[in-house]
Amino acid sequence: MSGGVSVERVTAAGQASVGESPVWRAAEEALYWVDIPARKIVRLHVASGVRSEWTLPEKVACIAFDASGVALAGLETGLFAVTLSSSAGLQDAVRRTRKLAAPVFPAPDMRFNDGRCDRQGRFWAGTMVQDMSQANPAGALFRFDTNGELSAPVVDGLITQNGLAWSPDGTTMYLSDSHPSRRLIWAFDFDVESGTPHNRRVFADLHDYVGRPDGAAVDADGCYWTCANDAGVLLRFTPQGKLDRQIAVPAAKPSMCAFGGREFDTLYVTSIRPASGATADDGCVFAVRAGVSGLSESGYAGAL
Repeated sequence: MSGGVSVERVTAAGQASVGESPVWRAAEEALYWVDIPARKIVRLHVASGVRSEWTLPEKVACIAFDASGVALAGLETGLFAVTLSSSAGLQDAVRRTRKLAAPVFPAPDMRFNDGRCDRQGRFWAGTMVQDMSQANPAGALFRFDTNGELSAPVVDGLITQNGLAWSPDGTTMYLSDSHPSRRLIWAFDFDVESGTPHNRRVFADLHDYVGRPDGAAVDADGCYWTCANDAGVLLRFTPQGKLDRQIAVPAAKPSMCAFGGREFDTLYVTSIRPASGATADDGCVFAVRAGVSGLSESGYAGAL
């Protein structure tokens, strides 16, 4: 199912403990991602191989950018605007980290997890209890509107929220729960005007396939790519929920993917380094060329 596919480790990206939230910035021809426990945002200018990183005051799990290049980041205690220093001598410094909003966490030791903007530029992110062994469904999905307001929980009862993505026309929203006891991907009809998902249904149950459905992306054909964590593969489902491609990657725990490159024909995949038995590839970033193209992901349409 993966004939003619190129999968390469992006050596200049280095390794992460928990690599997540890849974002391609076309204007910079650069890939950004995070390392959650290291509290880092990382940037790689792909052509030159120049890598930069910034350390934040809390664990950072997801990022998006506004038009001016300010990062909107989901941390442990809330959503923050992060202005990254451009000085090479201050790569480990953050010029400004400003809290924008925070939900009321219903349980201790929670943080934000997977996040992404919808096609209209609203930022969505979910929360989770950090100790996954608790299997605590205290997590929820939130919407951060372009006027800077954080919604009440839009979807609740989540253990390990993941898999946010939207169809090319923005009228279908995807969401997953990657906890081992769930392993579900849902689809919703999505009202693009109000930013409201409804008509929730099971899109794919990974108990029928392999791995756990972690971060995801949608290609130009409307197919949904999910990182099958613990299985070392990417799975592509058609808009009808049929598995039509499976691509192996060298890391056991691929975590999230995003299309990038000048033609958006490269699927960049972050990964997690397991606590034991890690190989040289675990925690790396991979460039997958599968003969398909993606779409430019929307940035945050509000002002940070």
